[in-house]
Amino acid sequence: MSYRKFAYVYDELMADMPYPDWLRFVREVWDKYGMPRTVAELGCGTGSITIPLVNAGFQVTGIDLSSDMLSVAKDKLESTPQGHRLFQNGSVNWVCQNMTHWMLPEPVDSVISFCDCLNYLTEPEYIVDTFQSTYKGLKSGGTFVFDVHHPQTLRRYDEEQPFMLDERSVSYLWTCEYDQVRTEIEHHLTIFARAGEERNALYERFEETHVQRSYDPEWLKTELIKAGFRDVHCYADFEWVEAGNDASRLFFVAIK
Repeated sequence: MSYRKFAYVYDELMADMPYPDWLRFVREVWDKYGMPRTVAELGCGTGSITIPLVNAGFQVTGIDLSSDMLSVAKDKLESTPQGHRLFQNGSVNWVCQNMTHWMLPEPVDSVISFCDCLNYLTEPEYIVDTFQSTYKGLKSGGTFVFDVHHPQTLRRYDEEQPFMLDERSVSYLWTCEYDQVRTEIEHHLTIFARAGEERNALYERFEETHVQRSYDPEWLKTELIKAGFRDVHCYADFEWVEAGNDASRLFFVAIK
């Protein structure tokens, strides 16, 4: 799924997402397996993880299929108070590519992908292609860190729907259709976004459909090993604990 209009309201809708927890977890991984200098982020979106890493001194390549999301990320980077100091510390390069066949001129020290980006790969071969491309794009000893929804999480979405938000600048109605055979969910969002700050500003209505698929954790482990990774581990919900069926997010750490 390539975000379009949704890209321009994404940050407001996702304001409560646990970005600090993702950053904390990946720093803990790097503390354990080696601090990288160069990082590639697959599905970087609007840069909510990319930009803090750049400001922390890393050389980051943000990769995303949506040019609109990358445009928002660039604007957000330029508007940050630290913007004038970024290149004294880290650096950033924005690349519009499909994560299934991503490629950079030089291999990197670490690859990350958070906020369930890999759940948008709705066929097993897309997952396999992404693992293989990532293995090729990593230096020896490099880390691949990503999270995905547990299959039970998509079932809970279906059970708990519909979801609604009613804020001054943006509102939505979110419904789901769940395919139990494919463990796949189709999200239907009707979004009303305020077109300006004026008291009488109108709202623009647009609709988005997003499809996510979950995969058996053991199958993911097996495919990582087939791709060449070693020391493949799966943890639960931002913590260094073994993932069980009660986990919401699965965090994979794989070493080349």
